[in-house]
Amino acid sequence: MTDTPPDRLSTNPASPYYDEAMLERDVGIRFKGVEKTNVEEYCVSEGWVRVSAGTAKDRRGNPITIKLSGAVEPYFRKGE
Repeated sequence: MTDTPPDRLSTNPASPYYDEAMLERDVGIRFKGVEKTNVEEYCVSEGWVRVSAGTAKDRRGNPITIKLSGAVEPYFRKGE
């Protein structure tokens, strides 16, 4: 395992950017300098995060997300 989080990561198992091993390492996200706990997906190189919009669900039962643009800083909350 590397000490840097991936450029793009998703919490949705249906996504091609889902990586269970990385999620087990507890990746934290700072977006525009503020800790975010409701991030569904992020991309550092493109500078965006997808956050869940409250408790709203789509017709398939997935959370509705909003894409926000800005500086994204992923990090590992705990060491190995």
